[in-house]
Amino acid sequence: MDVKKVLVLTGAALLVFFLVTQPVASAGIVNSIITTLREGAEAVITFVRTVFT
Repeated sequence: MDVKKVLVLTGAALLVFFLVTQPVASAGIVNSIITTLREGAEAVITFVRTVFT
Protein backbone atom coordinates (compact mmCIF):
# COMPACT_ATOMS: atom_id res chain seq x y z
CA MET A 1 0.00 0.00 0.00
CA ASP A 2 1.23 3.47 -0.86
CA VAL A 3 2.46 5.61 2.06
CA LYS A 4 0.51 8.64 0.84
CA LYS A 5 -2.72 6.61 0.75
CA VAL A 6 -2.12 5.33 4.28
CA LEU A 7 -1.50 8.86 5.57
CA VAL A 8 -4.64 10.20 3.87
CA LEU A 9 -6.79 7.37 5.25
CA THR A 10 -5.31 7.82 8.73
CA GLY A 11 -5.94 11.56 8.60
CA ALA A 12 -9.52 11.01 7.44
CA ALA A 13 -10.12 8.48 10.21
CA LEU A 14 -8.77 10.89 12.83
CA LEU A 15 -10.94 13.68 11.42
CA VAL A 16 -14.07 11.54 11.60
CA PHE A 17 -13.19 10.40 15.11
CA PHE A 18 -12.68 14.00 16.23
CA LEU A 19 -15.94 15.13 14.61
CA VAL A 20 -17.91 12.36 16.31
CA THR A 21 -16.37 12.64 19.76
CA GLN A 22 -16.06 16.44 19.99
CA PRO A 23 -18.50 18.12 17.59
CA VAL A 24 -18.55 21.49 19.39
CA ALA A 25 -14.77 21.79 19.35
CA SER A 26 -14.71 20.71 15.70
CA ALA A 27 -17.21 23.39 14.78
CA GLY A 28 -15.13 25.98 16.60
CA ILE A 29 -11.99 24.97 14.73
CA VAL A 30 -13.76 25.07 11.36
CA ASN A 31 -15.25 28.46 12.20
CA SER A 32 -11.81 29.76 13.18
CA ILE A 33 -10.28 28.53 9.92
CA ILE A 34 -13.05 30.11 7.84
CA THR A 35 -12.70 33.41 9.71
CA THR A 36 -8.94 33.44 9.13
CA LEU A 37 -9.38 32.73 5.41
CA ARG A 38 -12.03 35.45 5.11
CA GLU A 39 -9.83 38.02 6.84
CA GLY A 40 -6.90 37.08 4.62
CA ALA A 41 -9.02 37.45 1.48
CA GLU A 42 -10.29 40.84 2.68
CA ALA A 43 -6.70 41.98 3.28
CA VAL A 44 -5.69 40.96 -0.25
CA ILE A 45 -8.71 42.74 -1.72
CA THR A 46 -7.88 45.89 0.26
CA PHE A 47 -4.28 45.74 -0.94
CA VAL A 48 -5.29 45.36 -4.61
CA ARG A 49 -7.83 48.19 -4.34
CA THR A 50 -5.20 50.44 -2.79
CA VAL A 51 -2.66 49.65 -5.50
CA PHE A 52 -5.09 50.51 -8.30
CA THR A 53 -6.47 53.75 -6.82
